[in-house]
Amino acid sequence: MEPLPADIIHDRVSALVRFLLLKYRTQELTTRAEMLSRVTRECREQFREIFSETCECLQLVFGADVREVDPINHTYVLISTLGLTYDGVGINGRSFPKTGFLVLILNIIFIEGNCVPEETVWEKLGAVGVHVGIEHSIYGESRELLTRFLVQELYIEYRRVADSDPARYELLWGPRAYAETSKMEVLEYLAKISGSEPSSFRFLYLDALRDQEERAQAEIATDMAGASSSVMSREFSRSD
Repeated sequence: MEPLPADIIHDRVSALVRFLLLKYRTQELTTRAEMLSRVTRECREQFREIFSETCECLQLVFGADVREVDPINHTYVLISTLGLTYDGVGINGRSFPKTGFLVLILNIIFIEGNCVPEETVWEKLGAVGVHVGIEHSIYGESRELLTRFLVQELYIEYRRVADSDPARYELLWGPRAYAETSKMEVLEYLAKISGSEPSSFRFLYLDALRDQEERAQAEIATDMAGASSSVMSREFSRSD
């Protein structure tokens, strides 16, 4: 069977993306049969390719991962990439998910040494078609999303560079980013989309390992503090 023209494959991918985004907004499961019904009969032989491209688009652009939850019935669910809980779709649920933008920003900050000048962020975003002051078809007004909404949601720390005149700003991960994901998870995501292993990014990998160790030590300290508090409470109860 001859391969179909690229424009036809692209159209079917776009249709499947739209269908799965609707499922994402309504938090509904979907099945392989449902997805096949969105692909014309002439394209069904290429469904594997169409599905693969659809999953890649959803992850990279919208920050949504397609996961199979029932391999027998081929049932799937869409979840936010990296376990992030903010998607920015709004109360009415009609806008596009913004998680892909958040994942991109977290990657930029991590790759640039965990603290990055705002102008560098816009330079990197410009390379993927996101420009300050220009409405984006998916992410909307990107500067407001970055410096207002993601800051309000505590995913991003947006702070003025000390003694800068005129004022310049830099970006870091916020507390919610550290709570919901980790440097290692972000590195694994980066490695996956680049077709490599996390350890191939040597300096990033070492930074991610240090982050893992610090988190483990913090958890141990918290557990010990909790255990100590429990013992003290029992002692006070006995003395009463």
